Order: sequence, then structure tokens, then C-alpha cells
Amino acid sequence: MIPLLLLLVALAQHPWGNLVYSYPSSNVKIAPEPCNITLWARVYKPERLLVKSACVTVTGTIVDATHGKRKSGVRREQDGDCHGWLRLDPGQDQFINDGNIKAEEGNLVYEIVCMYPVTQKDAIEACKGYTNKVKLLPVGSHVQLTGSWVQETNHDRWLEIHPVSSITLIGATLASRK
Repeated sequence: MIPLLLLLVALAQHPWGNLVYSYPSSNVKIAPEPCNITLWARVYKPERLLVKSACVTVTGTIVDATHGKRKSGVRREQDGDCHGWLRLDPGQDQFINDGNIKAEEGNLVYEIVCMYPVTQKDAIEACKGYTNKVKLLPVGSHVQLTGSWVQETNHDRWLEIHPVSSITLIGATLASRK
């Protein structure tokens, strides 16, 4: 809980312009709107996440993280979050690591908090009384995704956007181009 408190204090004391990173040699854009830091109160065990940047925006295509098992293309985590994949546009390789390549097929993981019913008892409190407002777009959508860029300390230590603050369609879905 202390790391989360320190993060929230740091975010409250700094203008967003100092916390949003832009990478000139890539397609990364400065966040069109600030990340919603209140979402951190909805993250299950936030101490397991190492914050690399408090707020970033990346672009890419939503791909199926379930290999056809769910139409939404996202896994339903027991803590109520969705676990999705974003195939990054060229020039954003700094947002993935060996964990993403090994365990997530080279995709950037993104998690929208409290999207589904919580089935894990010790995670119920994180989503209690909260209704998710971030809308999941279909597999094949070319999007701009904004949120905190973190490294998972469990699993394969992959990098992810968690919590996601917004997903914005920036192009036609692959299905609509056919």
C-alpha cells in the first residue's frame, strides 16, 4: 500500500506535462488527456507492479490473447481485470521486453481494471462499488491506448499498460477493411 500511496502523492504534486513521456523516434504520442490516477485504487495488489512511466500513450492493433476462445479476445482475470494484447506499431519496441516475447507472443499486455465480476476473494475490495468506464474495442481495431506503463513482478516480468485509462479508435478495424 505504501508504494501506491507514494505514487499517488507524486502524481498529485507534479503537472502531467512532466510525467507523460514522448519518444521522438517512434509513434508514441503525448497522452491526449491525462491518465486517470484514481484507477490505481482499483488495481489488485499494486505493489506487484513497477511503474516505468505514470502515463504513456502507445498505438497498435488489438490482437486475440485467447486464441479464438473468446470473441472479445481478452482473458478474464480472477481479479476482474481483462488481460489483452496490443501488437505495437513500428518504432515502439521499448515498450516490450523478453517477458512479452516469451510469454505474450511479442505483444504489449494491457489490463482494464474491474471489467468483469471478481472471482478472487482477496481482490473483491479493489473493485467494490466501481463501474468500469473504459470500453474494450474489437480484435483488429487500430487504437491509441493510454495508461500507466508498468512491469509485472510476477509471471515472466513482462511490460504492460495497467491500469488502462482510455482506448481510442484511430483507424478502421481489420474486419471492416475486408
